[in-house]
Amino acid sequence: MLALSRKKGESLIINNNIEVMILETHGDQVKIGISAPKEVPIYRKEVYLQIQKENEEAGVTDRLAEINSLLSGRKKADDQKKN
Repeated sequence: MLALSRKKGESLIINNNIEVMILETHGDQVKIGISAPKEVPIYRKEVYLQIQKENEEAGVTDRLAEINSLLSGRKKADDQKKN
C-alpha cells in the first residue's frame, strides 16, 4: 500500500486518467473528490463489499437452480426409461 500525505487542494493522479483531490478536512474526517472516466466504477468500500456479497449469493442461488433443473431433467429421463 502506498501512503501519502496531502493537504487541502492537493491531488494525486492514478493511471494517468483518475485524479483524487483533497477538498477539505475536519478533525479526523476528510472529504475527497474523484475525477475519472465514466466507465470507471467508483464505490465506497463498504458498498463494494456488499455488492460482492450479494453477487456471490446470487451466484450460489443460480447454481442451485441450475443443479435442481439438471437433476429434475435427469429424473424425468430415468422415469421415462422405466416406462
